[in-house]
Amino acid sequence: MRFSHNPIIMAFLISGLWAYPCHGQKDSVRVFKNTININVTNPMIFGDKYNVIGYERVINDYQTASVSIGRFGFPKFKTFDTDSLGLKNVYHDKGYHLSFEYRFYLRNENKHAAPRGIYLGPYYGFNYFSRESHWQLKTDNFNGEVITNMDLMANLLGVQLGYQFILWKRLTIDMILLGPGWWHLSLKTKFDTTLNPEDEAQLLEKINDLLEEKFPGSDLVIQGGGFKAKKTTSTTVAGLRYMLNLGFRF
Repeated sequence: MRFSHNPIIMAFLISGLWAYPCHGQKDSVRVFKNTININVTNPMIFGDKYNVIGYERVINDYQTASVSIGRFGFPKFKTFDTDSLGLKNVYHDKGYHLSFEYRFYLRNENKHAAPRGIYLGPYYGFNYFSRESHWQLKTDNFNGEVITNMDLMANLLGVQLGYQFILWKRLTIDMILLGPGWWHLSLKTKFDTTLNPEDEAQLLEKINDLLEEKFPGSDLVIQGGGFKAKKTTSTTVAGLRYMLNLGFRF
């Protein structure tokens, strides 16, 4: 007897194939636990020298951990020239950013598991920035070029609240809405030549003025924290973190 010509046997075979569980389809449903993102807010504030890439990893259904690393920099100081002081040019900009986050996606507020929805958690960030500037100084005691080296370090520690959208399963829009914390900043300025206290103070005050233009909120930090006209100083102030990240899941 040939099975292919027996309609009853063929019906049983076909029905058996339909009833057999399709493991391949079940296994094809992927769970994306990793997200690569880029910060798009700070480049608009600090310029194209701020380039940071982040990585977020799902730890469990409602928790994630992330790390961000990249280049940190201020826009160049605008050049100027007065009777006594002028900024000629800027050389050797360098800086970097490193930060860590742990997020708790609120189970009672979110319909979906991490990394989608509203989250709350701590963050730590470190920024380092160094710049060499060349100045033309003309006073009763000095006439010539002065080179200054400025190092700015910032340690940021706080708690943040945010919301992350997921589009088409792969794309993410991450908004850190509110991130209050304590920021410890230290500033060091070195001169390549010996100046009297009055000339040093004139240069340092101008550096502070230029920093205020490029570093949002630095007028409160520098003036209120005692950065004014000092070679080396530090301060701790209340700060606020906010940003927008665009990401891709895999």
